[in-house]
Amino acid sequence: MAARGGKRAAERVAQNKTKRAKLNGNKTPQTERKAKTVTFTPENEEGANKNIISVPPPVSTGKWTNKERVLVFSSRGISFRTRHLMMDLRTMMPHSKADTKMDRKDKLFVVNEVCEIKNCNKCIFFEAKKKQDLYMWISNVPHGPSAKFLVQNVHTLAELKMTGNCLKGSRPLLSFDPKFDQEPHYALLKELFTQIFSTPRYHPKSQPFVDHVLTFTIADHRIWFRNYQIIEEDASLVEIGPRFVLNLIKIFQGSFGGPTLYENPHFQSPNMHRRMIRQATAARQKERQMVKQILKEKRSEEKEVLERDVTDEVFQTPAEPRDPEVQLQPPEPPRSKKKLRLTELKKKTQMKRKAFSSNRKPL
Repeated sequence: MAARGGKRAAERVAQNKTKRAKLNGNKTPQTERKAKTVTFTPENEEGANKNIISVPPPVSTGKWTNKERVLVFSSRGISFRTRHLMMDLRTMMPHSKADTKMDRKDKLFVVNEVCEIKNCNKCIFFEAKKKQDLYMWISNVPHGPSAKFLVQNVHTLAELKMTGNCLKGSRPLLSFDPKFDQEPHYALLKELFTQIFSTPRYHPKSQPFVDHVLTFTIADHRIWFRNYQIIEEDASLVEIGPRFVLNLIKIFQGSFGGPTLYENPHFQSPNMHRRMIRQATAARQKERQMVKQILKEKRSEEKEVLERDVTDEVFQTPAEPRDPEVQLQPPEPPRSKKKLRLTELKKKTQMKRKAFSSNRKPL
């Protein structure tokens, strides 16, 4: 049975081959076909122009030369708000890449190796401490420089619910405060921000449109980040989000370390800030206790007797002089209380007897 099945299969294959050969023999190859020649006359040109469908050229026909890739990831222990902020930055930057969370025990130099594995030359790393403080590193891998910031006042896209909207993957405009050109450390940060947040031209994942602006403003020795939509009608701005504030700590020469190029003298660590708040509340509590103790002491103290004032007798008029009374009879001896009581009782009993005798009728 197996032999018969094999023979039938071989016969079918041979029949199919003969059919294909016949079909190919009847067709003329493309090189041998005669080209159709069309002679255009003034009458034919008008009809031909009507039937032609014009296809617009592609929007961008350039080459992707700027191969900037940004790795955006974090350490373990971040909060939900930090995770949402990280996801917002990834969606906002089409040239970004993601990675798993890094262990807290690993040193920061490991980030350079992770970027090399991921083929990234820029990095945004979020570092969480004490489950309440968030630090952000931006670095040029692997040679530096790098900067460390304290992230404050974080508001994500889902939290803000602004009316602004932009196309996903579109290229942004970067707007910087004029103060970035006045001081050298701000100029260095400006160059880092432009290389990290600007989407490369002709990037495969980007859209060839510019419809939103990223603004970096310096106020109160901090950098305020905002994202706005550009409205086509009147070129007005509507905020999209996210928004956060970067408080600069240090700028290092290397990537995630090295010699310090700049240290912010206005920076105050969050631990010191919390300690000052606790000290202020403790001082207020001590002050209240001191006030209570002083009031208690005042109430317990005896009132001081004021000394006699001499001026009080100035307006007192003396009384008229009187002759002293002369007693001609000796004073009566003082009676004891018992004798007085006895005399009173005797008088009362006598009065009762008289009344009883007067009311008694004769027989």
